[in-house]
Amino acid sequence: MVEVQFKNTRKGYYRNSNKIKLEKGDIVAVEATPGHDIGTVTLTGRLVPLQMKKANFKQDAEIKRIYRKAKAVDMEKYEEAKAKEHTTMIRARQIAASLNLDMKIGDVEYQGDGNKAIFYYIADERVDFRQLIKVLAEAFRVRIEMKQIGARQEAGRIGGIGPCGRELCCATWMTSFVSVSTSAARYQDISLNPQKLAGQCAKLKCCLNYEVDCYVEAQKRLPSREIELETKDGTYYFFKADILSNQISYSTDKNFAANLVTISGKRAFEVIGLNKRGIKPDSLLEAERKPEPKKPVDLLEQESLTRFDRDRRRNAKDGNGKDEGGNGNRKKKKKNNNNRLQQAANGETQSSQSTPINAQENNGSQPVQNQQRTRGERPKNNNRNNNQPRKNNESRETRKNEPREQRPPREPRGPRNNEQPKRIEKAQENEKPAQE
Repeated sequence: MVEVQFKNTRKGYYRNSNKIKLEKGDIVAVEATPGHDIGTVTLTGRLVPLQMKKANFKQDAEIKRIYRKAKAVDMEKYEEAKAKEHTTMIRARQIAASLNLDMKIGDVEYQGDGNKAIFYYIADERVDFRQLIKVLAEAFRVRIEMKQIGARQEAGRIGGIGPCGRELCCATWMTSFVSVSTSAARYQDISLNPQKLAGQCAKLKCCLNYEVDCYVEAQKRLPSREIELETKDGTYYFFKADILSNQISYSTDKNFAANLVTISGKRAFEVIGLNKRGIKPDSLLEAERKPEPKKPVDLLEQESLTRFDRDRRRNAKDGNGKDEGGNGNRKKKKKNNNNRLQQAANGETQSSQSTPINAQENNGSQPVQNQQRTRGERPKNNNRNNNQPRKNNESRETRKNEPREQRPPREPRGPRNNEQPKRIEKAQENEKPAQE
């Protein structure tokens, strides 16, 4: 099925029995009675049955078919027929005036092959145009068809500019016209002034229907206008409502505005619920809630040029920074290593000075004990007798050769921060034979 449009928003639905590849905008020759007509394809595919259902197309009606895409010969005949439409319309108006018929012929449409003419007219009352058809058939030698159109279609055919400053909707995109009632204006709280609500067709504006659904849905969130609100101050009556912002104004008088109070729809439902339980609130207004004070924000501090320097100083002090924290730890390690090297050097000088004294006392009878600190041992006291052997000075080899049961228990190690670097131990081991 294909939808084809003709002049003056006239549309028809045709069957593509020849299975011609058609697209939107193609000009086709379709079946007509009699002959054929020329139209433009406006809809194809699965949307056509839905559009037919929307347009209340009768399924029992005979569906005509599409002959072919329009050829050059068909377009020549079509253009010749269109050239006669304006002169035919003027001549038909004169004939209708001579017959004293209360009607206005607005437009004439010739069929694609020129064998038929459709006369569009406007009339307020029913018109007997049987005599007119006979006169028109003799004058133009074609088959005559009379079709009545409404004021909206006539305004769309003529065109114009609306009060919104844009071209009329009926002249641009509207193809089907829906009746507009005054209830659409009531839902939107528009004053019922016929001069403002009427368009160029002297009917209600079509744009009144555009936003009705939105207002109807928003009005469901508001209470009924007939409900009265009772408080300790008095009784309040509905005065006006701002539907889109969900605000209602109540007055203490039914006829005019007196002591107007504007509340939200939610608050109105709360008061109605309290009244149903027999409770009257002190007032319609909600209890005022003091907003919490916000903490001041110093915008100048955020844009300070030295804001990054402060963070670096803190990170350098704490040693927790990402960029400078690692460097700070490295500097600390280097300082600790330098201090340990200085302590080790001082220890070596002291041991070298004490070795001859010990050698004189022992008279070479006993070997001199090494004064260096073993790993995990606290520094020795100078007042302690150097001749007494220490358990920590025992070599690992002797400990390994002894059975586990006979091994003396190990003393707990000191903190690892006091450990000496391995390179210092190796240097001292190399100096042992020289000292002995």
